Amino acid sequence: MAYSSLLSVSFCVLLLFSSCYAQIEQVTARQHQQQRRGLERFQSQCQLQNLNVLQPNRKIKSEAGTTEIWDQSQEELQCAGVVVVRHKFEQRGLLLPSFNNAPQLMYIVQGRGIHGAAFPGCPETFQSTQQSQHQRPAERGQQSGDEHQKVREFREGDVIALPAGVSHWIYNNGQSQLVLVSLVDQSNYANQLDSNYRKFFLAGNPQEDVQGSQQDRESEREERRERRGNNIFSGLDERTLADAFNIDTQLAKKLQSQDDKRGIIVRAKEDFQVVRPGRQQEEEYEHEERRRESRDNGLEETFCTMRLKHNIADPKRADIYNPRAGRISTVNNYNLPILNSLRLSAEHGTLYRNGIYAPHWNINAHSIVYVTRGSGRCQIVDNNGNQVFNDRVQEGQLLVVPQNFAVVKQASSEGFEWIAFKTNENAKISPLAGRTSVTRAIPEEVLMNSFRISREEARKLKFNRQETSLLQSTKSQREY
Repeated sequence: MAYSSLLSVSFCVLLLFSSCYAQIEQVTARQHQQQRRGLERFQSQCQLQNLNVLQPNRKIKSEAGTTEIWDQSQEELQCAGVVVVRHKFEQRGLLLPSFNNAPQLMYIVQGRGIHGAAFPGCPETFQSTQQSQHQRPAERGQQSGDEHQKVREFREGDVIALPAGVSHWIYNNGQSQLVLVSLVDQSNYANQLDSNYRKFFLAGNPQEDVQGSQQDRESEREERRERRGNNIFSGLDERTLADAFNIDTQLAKKLQSQDDKRGIIVRAKEDFQVVRPGRQQEEEYEHEERRRESRDNGLEETFCTMRLKHNIADPKRADIYNPRAGRISTVNNYNLPILNSLRLSAEHGTLYRNGIYAPHWNINAHSIVYVTRGSGRCQIVDNNGNQVFNDRVQEGQLLVVPQNFAVVKQASSEGFEWIAFKTNENAKISPLAGRTSVTRAIPEEVLMNSFRISREEARKLKFNRQETSLLQSTKSQREY
């Protein structure tokens, strides 16, 4: 009897394990299928003969700022499967709540502000139970405070990660202009729609130019003739909205923003009084979070408490540093775990006067380079040994370096600084020159026979550079 019971229990456990394993395999296979589908959409568009420096081709003016969008139909961006957007905020400028159809990384080029992301199902952990001193007397007694999900202060050099479909807003609480550049990964497996850039606004009356292709914008203009709003509430019946929120229809009409002409970056009437810890408290909390992550196995970070930002421009966090050439910092899935699900990462580079970022290739990612300061010369070579780019790039310009294409960067006399978005959560490079290069790893005999050189020349090739990947120029350089 005992043997029969044990056999039954063993069979049930085996059956349960098989069922769970089958489900895991199905989920994994589905993800791989989605990835392959995304790759098939875009890899046929990577037959590039020449690369170009890219400038934004659309400029959208709002009440308190401007939005500039790079044309996603350009070959370089189609190859990488991404969209790039730049926002410029005036003081008290607020980017209205919205979400995208694909994950995105934002880099703060200049200024500081507040960022809020609303994750579905997560509690409102920021609460205020006291009356605000800015509350009008007539309002006192109605609501003693506010409660909302976590808000995060950011500063220049921060990278902010955001999953697909998660609504967010940004506010400039600084005393100067806020500038950020954002990359949206349209080819990511999380995008189940199409390759067009789609931004869904929860508020306001955004222009059609915010959306993707020219064809889509023209069709949207035709549709808009029959309606007055342009956010997701504007397409719902006002009586249904009133019933859903338990409000009157007059307030429901305000949600539809029918006569709002302010654009997507609006000016707040007065400084925000949102509930949040002080800057010093937040920095101490982030320091403790990073220290804990170095000990934990990654399972302790829950969906609702995910860390969304990491400062990549702080010199103290440099991964590679040469006092005569510059520094490189990276953010990937190890120091910002949310990037595991976004499958994106970033690199921040600073080259001093005439400094060189050694020739290398990106092993497993496209690199979308945005120049934040200064200028420099970049050379890019394809698989046939053809030089597909050799030109100067400067502040505000964009350059796409396709996966495996060799690239070298050299700063001008004014220096060179950039942020490179990578389409892999743990992007890797392979240097061609320097102490950690592929040349250093190859035996002398292989080099001698490959390049028809002497042993002495092979040793010079291998050992003349002792730096890793940031090199000081040994030649006099012309002015770029």
